Amino acid sequence: MNEIIHEGQGRRAHIKSPLMRESLMDRKVLAASDTQDVLPILPEVHVVHLGGASILDRGKAALVPLLDEVVRCRKTYKILLGVGGGTRMRHTYHIALDLGIPTGGLAMVAGSVNEQNRYMVQALLAKHGGVVLHKDHYVVLPLWLASGMIPILSGMPPYHYWEPPTGSARVPHYREDFGLFMVSEVLGAASMIYVKDEDGLYTADPKRHPTAEFIPTITAQELLARNLPEMIVDRAVIESMLHARNTRRIQIINGLKPDLLGRALAGEPVGTIITAPKTTKEVANVR
Repeated sequence: MNEIIHEGQGRRAHIKSPLMRESLMDRKVLAASDTQDVLPILPEVHVVHLGGASILDRGKAALVPLLDEVVRCRKTYKILLGVGGGTRMRHTYHIALDLGIPTGGLAMVAGSVNEQNRYMVQALLAKHGGVVLHKDHYVVLPLWLASGMIPILSGMPPYHYWEPPTGSARVPHYREDFGLFMVSEVLGAASMIYVKDEDGLYTADPKRHPTAEFIPTITAQELLARNLPEMIVDRAVIESMLHARNTRRIQIINGLKPDLLGRALAGEPVGTIITAPKTTKEVANVR
């Protein structure tokens, strides 16, 4: 609890707090701030991420039936739609790497590709209330959702030039999957659904390895321990799930089977479900 201290016969008041005059690089001070559950801002919203290469790049045949399902489901659920960059973003990375652009620059130009896809999806959903969501519009997001609109945002996280260095791999570590995960975590969303072009998570890419094993459920801890050579979602998402306060469950479904979206929104265990159960220590720390 904060305590108000009066000085000089009530002429001045200080609010005493655990962080007062302390360094925010002190581990003990930071640990002391973890004292209660985080407030979910929009706990009824469902964040749905449409993969760029897996869905948008396939064109009308893949995207339009899926958007029709989004329009049908939004009558029952509040949906926040995110889009990826796809092949054009990979092409942009290739050119920028050849020019020697640093990681922060790559993140900046890649975000522009996501924004183009966002406008294309908005055009397709315009007659159904599809609206482009910019960073400055988050304060009106509850009003848009209550009005039955379908907000559409870029999945690329807004690090831009401030993208953390990634070591020997200059491609940004934090990409669209992680950007949408951050939105879900901050909003305290009801679900975080990734729409790809496979039935879910496999031990290897099933397009190149037909004998790859399908994984219907797994914990984030187990998945990281497997250290798979590649995953259908960004590794940064799985790493961050271990520290998340709200989004400790994500679901991966096949967007080429549009009806699966409605089933996932209803809570059915379709596709792959990845969870990050709280440890005994974490539960004890919440007072």
